[in-house]
Amino acid sequence: MSEMNLVHVKAPNCWINDPNGFIYYKGLYHLFYQCFPYSTQWGRMHWGHAVSKDLVHWEHKGIALYPSKTDDRSGCFSGSAIEHDGKLYLFYTGVNYAQEDPENINLCLNDKFTAAQLMITSEDGFHFDNIRDKKTIIPPIANSRIGCSNHTRDPKVWRGKDAWYMVVGSTVDHQGRALIFKSDDLEHWTFLNFATQDHWGWGWECPDYFEVDGAKLLVFSPMDFLKDEKPYNSVPICSQVSFNEETGEMKIPDDYQMLDYGCDLYAPQSTTDQEGRRMLTAWVRMPEAVDGRWNGMFCIPRLVEVKDGHIYFRPHPAIAERFTKSITSPKEAGEAGYKLSLTMEEGEEISIGGYKLGLSGGRIHADRSGVFAGHDELKSQFETPVLREGSHLDIYVDANFIEVYINNGEYVLSNTVYGLTDQITAKGYTMTTLAD
Repeated sequence: MSEMNLVHVKAPNCWINDPNGFIYYKGLYHLFYQCFPYSTQWGRMHWGHAVSKDLVHWEHKGIALYPSKTDDRSGCFSGSAIEHDGKLYLFYTGVNYAQEDPENINLCLNDKFTAAQLMITSEDGFHFDNIRDKKTIIPPIANSRIGCSNHTRDPKVWRGKDAWYMVVGSTVDHQGRALIFKSDDLEHWTFLNFATQDHWGWGWECPDYFEVDGAKLLVFSPMDFLKDEKPYNSVPICSQVSFNEETGEMKIPDDYQMLDYGCDLYAPQSTTDQEGRRMLTAWVRMPEAVDGRWNGMFCIPRLVEVKDGHIYFRPHPAIAERFTKSITSPKEAGEAGYKLSLTMEEGEEISIGGYKLGLSGGRIHADRSGVFAGHDELKSQFETPVLREGSHLDIYVDANFIEVYINNGEYVLSNTVYGLTDQITAKGYTMTTLAD
C-alpha cells in the first residue's frame, strides 16, 4: 500500500479512527492509526501507518500491527510511541472477546472481553514482528477497585525525571478515571495512583499527559460527557493539572476547555515536532463513507500553547506557512483544499459552500445543516465560548472537513461536511491554497 495524502491524512479505502503512535523518529513523522482494512465500517482493529517528512505530504505504508496473540486476538486498540536507545517502542491495548457476534466475528456481544496493555518494538520504524516480538506488559486489571478488566485502554507513555510513566483510561463504578503506572525498563510496570473527576463521563479514553509553557496538561476523551442524548456526546477535553511523579498523584481541577467546539473530533494524541514543540492531531468522525470508499481522517496537526492560563490550538506552521498561493475561487484549489482568512463583525453571517458561520453575542456560531443531509441524529449547530481577542478567522476547507481557527487558536471549531459547493458568501477575505 502506498497512497499519498496532502495535509489531511485520510483512510486508504477503508475505515480508520484514533491516531496512534504519533512521533518524530529518525527524520520522519510517523502516524499510526486504528484501522479496519477490509471495510468502511469499524471492525477488528489493526494499526495502519503513514509517514511524512514535512507534515504536508503523507504516504501510507500499509498495516503495522495486526491481531496475533491471545491478548490481542480481537483487536489492537489505541496506544502511543516513544524512542529509546534508537529503537521505536509502540504501546497499545490488546482485546480478547469472550463472546463474538456469530453474524460478525469482528464485533463483541454483551461487552464481554478483556483488555491488556502490550508492547512491540522496531529498529527502523517500519518493520514489526507481530509474531515474536509482542509482549504483554500489563495484564487485564483484576482489582475492580483500581480499574476495569475490559474498559481499560489507550496507554500513553512518556519519560519523567528518573523513570518511565504511563497513563491509561479506565472506569470504576461508572465513573471515568486515568490510571498512572511507572517503570524503570518499559517492560515491568507498577500501578501508582489514579485521577478522576465527578460527573465527567462514565469512562475515559485516550488520555495524554504532557507539559508545555510551564503548564501540565491532561487531554482525554470522556465518554457520555455532554449528557445531551445525541451521538458524539463523547468529546475530548483538556485541563491544566498537577502531577507528582513520586506518588503518581494527579489533581484535576473543576474547569476544562473543549479541544474543539465542533464536536466531531475525538481521541487526540500529541507528540513533539522536529523542533521540540508540542502538537497534536485527532480523528475526524464521519457518519458515512466518502464515495462509498473511505471513512475517517485526521485534522491538521495543531501546536499546543498556553498563555495567560488559556490553552491555544494553532495550525502547525509547517502547514499554515504553505498556504500562500492566492486564488479567486475554490475551483482553483488543489487536493489540499483552500484557506479563507477574514475578520467578522458582530451580527455578520457568511457561507462557505453552504456551511454557515456567524458572529453573535461575541461567539462564533456554525450551522452545517445545509451540507450534512441525512444525519439529523447528529448535531448541526455549534458555538464557541465568548471570544476574548477579537474575531479573526482562518478557515481551512477540505471537501469533507472544515477547520475554523479563531484568533490564531484561541478556540477551534471543526466539522465534517458533505456536498460543499464552490459558492462563497463573505466580504473582505483572502483565499489561498497550498503552494507547489
